[in-house]
Amino acid sequence: MNGKLKMAAACAALALGTTGAFANEKVIFGTNWLAQAEHGGYYQALADGDYAACGVDLTIQQGGPQVAGRPLLLAGKIDFYMGGNMQQAFDAVAQGIPLRVVAAHFQKEPQVMMSHPGEGLDKWEDLPKAEQYIVGDEGAQSFLLWMAEEYGFDVGKRVPYTFNPAPFIANKKSIQQGYVTSEPFAVEKAGGFMPNVFLLADYGYSTYSTTVEAMQDTIDKRPEVVQCFVDASAKGWYKYLYGDNKAANEMIKKDNPDITDEQIAFTIAQLKKYGIVDSGDAEKLGIGAMTDARMKDFYDKMVKAKVEPEGIDISKAYTLQFVNKGVGLDLKK
Repeated sequence: MNGKLKMAAACAALALGTTGAFANEKVIFGTNWLAQAEHGGYYQALADGDYAACGVDLTIQQGGPQVAGRPLLLAGKIDFYMGGNMQQAFDAVAQGIPLRVVAAHFQKEPQVMMSHPGEGLDKWEDLPKAEQYIVGDEGAQSFLLWMAEEYGFDVGKRVPYTFNPAPFIANKKSIQQGYVTSEPFAVEKAGGFMPNVFLLADYGYSTYSTTVEAMQDTIDKRPEVVQCFVDASAKGWYKYLYGDNKAANEMIKKDNPDITDEQIAFTIAQLKKYGIVDSGDAEKLGIGAMTDARMKDFYDKMVKAKVEPEGIDISKAYTLQFVNKGVGLDLKK
């Protein structure tokens, strides 16, 4: 498109009051796992044309066990990346990587501990006395250290989690990590019982989760693209949780043929039940909300638990420029 046509189109967009990215700019969003209902808001916004409406031609590039998404972001191969929680963003600052979180679509980290019912492990305060804590390597270096600092869990009881529920099912005096949207379902299927579920976020593990990471260069040079992605994603999440999500689920199943309707239904129910996406600040500020106070609270807890070093300038880990505008609140039903 030549310069005159670009200028004419831009003037027309301004006259219409639109603020979207120009000419449906091609954008790639890399997720951190295979397509699933935990990604439903993005697929919903794609299915409904919300990204296209504000000028972004979005491709969702699913992750998986063999996909290293964050290096793709650093290399400029993708435009946005789905982060896990804020620890990765804090670590990026410590390493001098110009990466920032621009939205947090899970107000609560979905990480849980599970126990067998009726075995004296039915309350959170009972869990430290379990015989074994089945926790993966990453968890052993993060939330388990926080659990030890805040609640007296014994890290010496930790045994590795291999993403197989069989050891937990076999040992009724054990506890196991999991995601509230996934592992309880797997245990019920394999073990024939619904475990007790304790969401770490409800006991003070205050990180945001399912974050959207972008490079500072993208924020500086393409802020309208970032705003479009953040706004459309918020709308998508409202419609996925409270509206007709059939089209999104079909897209998810197309990308990941192994996922079942039963698993999708379970995940959506858990997202709603535990307020993973829509709770806390999001109830007033909109899905994707973040606050300085929450960021400081989580960082201080990680420093206290010796998970993160002191002295990180966490203001460089995120920006509130694109969130807290109430986008999509009118779609909540």
